[in-house]
Amino acid sequence: MSATTLPLDGPAFEREVVNASGVTLVDFWAPWCGPCRALAPSLERLATAFAGRAKVGKVEIDQNPELAERFGVRSIPTLVFFRDGREVDRIVGNLPYPTLEERLARLAG
Repeated sequence: MSATTLPLDGPAFEREVVNASGVTLVDFWAPWCGPCRALAPSLERLATAFAGRAKVGKVEIDQNPELAERFGVRSIPTLVFFRDGREVDRIVGNLPYPTLEERLARLAG
């Protein structure tokens, strides 16, 4: 995790995603997941590129299984896009940075 992505546990998730306005991209991941680790640099780039327009957060599913269950996460990585606390898009798997950037740009304006 870095200074650009937000670590999200239960209380932080409620504060930064559910009860927040704007766009948030949430990565449901685990440290033992190879595709999750491969996706991490793209998420860091997104967090930097969209600073001030969108937030990028990470939920470690082993530490927060209740959040994974709440959002029906069955495979990782799962990226869930939220706008004003509501899910508006979802990606399962590791996609190239340009695809992720386009999806986030469409939501963040």
